[in-house]
Amino acid sequence: MLRRTGSCLTASALCLALALPGQAQSADRFEAPGLTDRGGTPIASGDYGLPSLTHGGSQAISGEELRLGRAWLRQFRARAPEWQDAIAQDYVESLVARLLPHSGLSRAETVVTLVESRLLNAFAVPGGVIGVNAGLFAFAEREAELASVVAHELGHLAQRHYARGRERAEQTQIPTMAAMLAGMLLAAGGGGDAGIAAAMGTQAAFIQDQLRYSRRFEQEADRVGLQAMAGAGYDPEAMVEMFRAMQRMVSLQGGNPPEFLLSHPMTESRISDTQARASQTTVATPRGEALEYALVRARALLAIHDRDPQQAATRLAQDQAPAAARRYLAALLDARAGRTDRALNALDALARAHPDLAMLPATAAQVAFAAGRTDDAVSRSRAQLRLMPDYVPTRRLLGEALLQRDPDEAYRVLRELAERRPEDPQVFTLLAEAAGRSGREAWGHLARAEQLQLTGHIDRAIRQLEVAKEVAERQGEPAATSAIERRREAFLGYRETLEEFR
Repeated sequence: MLRRTGSCLTASALCLALALPGQAQSADRFEAPGLTDRGGTPIASGDYGLPSLTHGGSQAISGEELRLGRAWLRQFRARAPEWQDAIAQDYVESLVARLLPHSGLSRAETVVTLVESRLLNAFAVPGGVIGVNAGLFAFAEREAELASVVAHELGHLAQRHYARGRERAEQTQIPTMAAMLAGMLLAAGGGGDAGIAAAMGTQAAFIQDQLRYSRRFEQEADRVGLQAMAGAGYDPEAMVEMFRAMQRMVSLQGGNPPEFLLSHPMTESRISDTQARASQTTVATPRGEALEYALVRARALLAIHDRDPQQAATRLAQDQAPAAARRYLAALLDARAGRTDRALNALDALARAHPDLAMLPATAAQVAFAAGRTDDAVSRSRAQLRLMPDYVPTRRLLGEALLQRDPDEAYRVLRELAERRPEDPQVFTLLAEAAGRSGREAWGHLARAEQLQLTGHIDRAIRQLEVAKEVAERQGEPAATSAIERRREAFLGYRETLEEFR
């Protein structure tokens, strides 16, 4: 069941288009010769996910969407209250990856960003950027309900709705995205609901101008979303439940929906169409209720109720969450209160009972590290990675913990992680520190520059590159100097794109 708490839920912020595949994914040593994209085309090393400013031929539209979408994300990061939770981030990314092959987007490059906001919102912008508010976890009691929102967004991607809409409104692309960004940043800067309303109102005005196309696009996205849900094992009825909840919200507003709902016209015909298709959609291999989702939801509730964490426990109890999720949240509350041994004992017991859930030992390692038990955190992280070597939250924590014990090893761990996650600002923050502590001063400045450009501070990033180059030349490091020069050329191109939103 969906629970309505608050005044709004929007399933997306802007129609998406298919992201251009094959963007560079390398940051190892900030130089990775021999890289190719998925089609075998060589890629310049150190190109950290932002596309070239010029794309020709048949991929011009996709390249443009990717270019603008990634620039939008950097501007958003510069002011938005990011929900920095590596475990929740990994969960949402895994959910997207689970749905992608059934959406016709198995080769799409997507980037997930989490927003620390109690507002019930998920959004998407051109270029494969998918955002999820912590508040959406509070709203959706079941994993399938959250999956229905993400699947709907992927439906827009699969049908190339943004690109198709642009064919009718070529000149509205930058103004619409820039105005939406301004509204989102107003909310992030303290404007609250007014900022979100401004952003959604701008989008609504754009789509209202093409309402016939918007409604058709929504129906297409619903159908693709249902297929994706079923293919991934989720109950398609969860999408219908969400629509009914939104319809009741409109009714409570006296028939005048908030502006942000204008982008998703919630008509009875649309709901009926979705209901009919959901009832005829077969789920070949149904997924059971996932404890993993309940655990991430507990983390989201704790983030939302940071000032009064007991409210998170009360909410879980009211929603009749699984007992394991309530014990998990109790352990997090114990850790916050300084009862570290009690928290670790509870988490270890949960991990023994659910050995396949990577987030349980990862959470225990986090608790140990936060309590100043660095050696314990390192030991726990290494033990888990021997069994689950690809679990990103634990690998990141290991790198962070090693900063205090073995900076050289920390640099190695974090450098490899940066190669896998070229769009992750937090990884580059840690990598910069590891490089500095291990005597790699020039590389440290370069890593710091990457973190700055990923968070929209492009002018500061370019100045940081200048410092990095001075250090590299003074210390006689030609490899670093060459990498820095290549990145400076790319950064200047990024700045041109970012200027379009200012």
